[in-house]
Amino acid sequence: MSQIKKFKTSRNILKVVAINAGITGIFDFKHYKHSNLMDNFDFIIIGAGSAGCVLANRLSANPNHKILLLEAGGKDTNPWIHIPGGYFKTMHNPETDWCFNTEKEPNCDNREMVYPRGKTLGGSSSINGMLYIRGQSNDYNYWRQLGNVGWSWEDVLPYFKKSEDFQFGENEFHGSGGPIKVEKIRATFKVLDLFLEAAEEFGYKKTEDFNTGNNEGMGYFPFTVKNGFRCSTAVGYLNPVKNRKNLKIITNAHIKNINFENKKATNVNYWINNELFSVKANKEIILSAGTIGSPHILQASGIGPSKLLKDNNIEIIKDHSEVGANLTDHLMLRPVYKIKNLETLNDIYYSIPKKILTGLKFLFFRKGPLTVGASYACGFIKSDPHLETPNLQFHISPASTDVLGKASLHKFPAFTPTITNVRPTSRGSIELKSPDTRVSPKIKMNYLSTQEDREIAGKSLKIVRNIVMNSKAYKEYEPEELRPGINITDNETLAVEAGKFANTIFHPVSTCRMGKDEKAVVSDRLIAHGLSNLRIVDASVMPHITSGNTNAPTIMIAEKAADMIIEDSKS
Repeated sequence: MSQIKKFKTSRNILKVVAINAGITGIFDFKHYKHSNLMDNFDFIIIGAGSAGCVLANRLSANPNHKILLLEAGGKDTNPWIHIPGGYFKTMHNPETDWCFNTEKEPNCDNREMVYPRGKTLGGSSSINGMLYIRGQSNDYNYWRQLGNVGWSWEDVLPYFKKSEDFQFGENEFHGSGGPIKVEKIRATFKVLDLFLEAAEEFGYKKTEDFNTGNNEGMGYFPFTVKNGFRCSTAVGYLNPVKNRKNLKIITNAHIKNINFENKKATNVNYWINNELFSVKANKEIILSAGTIGSPHILQASGIGPSKLLKDNNIEIIKDHSEVGANLTDHLMLRPVYKIKNLETLNDIYYSIPKKILTGLKFLFFRKGPLTVGASYACGFIKSDPHLETPNLQFHISPASTDVLGKASLHKFPAFTPTITNVRPTSRGSIELKSPDTRVSPKIKMNYLSTQEDREIAGKSLKIVRNIVMNSKAYKEYEPEELRPGINITDNETLAVEAGKFANTIFHPVSTCRMGKDEKAVVSDRLIAHGLSNLRIVDASVMPHITSGNTNAPTIMIAEKAADMIIEDSKS
């Protein structure tokens, strides 16, 4: 059989598997010809990602609302999107990932880092690790203390519950029947069970639920997975409503800019291939292009720092210094530990019989490594016992590699107890490089640029080392610290070494932050300050990063925004 035939056969098998699992419609998404478009719409949603799909579902529930959803990426027809273990097949793949790169990072060995973002229906919820973590109640109470009315933990919890279909049913903290299925892990490894036991030896207790507002403890991640398949926002929110007559969905529509008349957003201009189209919004244009895409489009539309706009010959609609500023992300430090006499994914990767068994487990039982995305075990702990709440998060994988997603797994058994500072103080920025938004923007992260972040990086790596190297649980398996290296002991040197192998954990936020102050980009109702008919709804509006993974909070933001948009449209 030729290589092409092999590829087609495996692709068709994956399609059949996905359809049999109950994920229908993901391979036959309608493509709307422009001749069939309405002249204008009530709401135009820019971006069919984690937030945009939620908005399309909720706003189109009223048949009197005419909704247009524009997505710059393609349809979510790549079968690996829907197989959780296909996570590494979709990241760094230009079919499904924008394949951004950061500027050179001075504190990370002067490297340009790969920066994945979803380029398909469902956005980054279609290529992420499927980890369902809300953060801490204090995160949202802090948002409220900054003056953002309606964003306390008590205010947002109902929206987390509304979006959720929790495997174990509804309770005080969880919802049932929502569009996003949340399930417990369907695979584990002894090397991970031992990490939880080892952590407990040092006082890090186990927990069964990270999503009650208090996430302290160690355990296994909950996943946005349904019957063993990825439950992206495209699957959960968009597929069930895609045939509504008042909802039009256009893929491969790359946004050029937004037009304004007297600071009122009126039209969206977009390319399909090189042909330019324009469409009008009667009520609102809703920008949901994500933490990188939303400020990029705003800047191209004349909303941003005046010098940046002038340098790119863009007419200034509103001089706004903080559009694209305050970029915050979680940096994952990835120590690697070799281990003896314990199976890891490295072993499976290099064994044909084990690969076949893994495939059969998935095919017939929806279990095993193919049902899991990026990480397996999780934990939230404190770098200092005097802290009120945990500031460190574990993402523990039973695998190891030199560069995540870009290199093969190591040819020896090893695991990666990744640790992250969930409240970093380093800040970066997004800046356009050209008036043409098809040119990727400048992404400057500034990781580890503050003394506090470097100090915590050193402390966190020491905590991991203590758990692995000094615990009774691992002793008989003779762990060996492959990196950063057991001989490196002071915090500053550890931080420098960590920068050589650290990577983003894909949680960019805050480039269009919400607030009452004059520098904030949107109000607490997510309306762009100083403009009308324009709302921003995605992770870019977070006034401060949440203490954990950011996909669940982004979906929550969109659920809450949908209610606000519906309420405001009646007034």
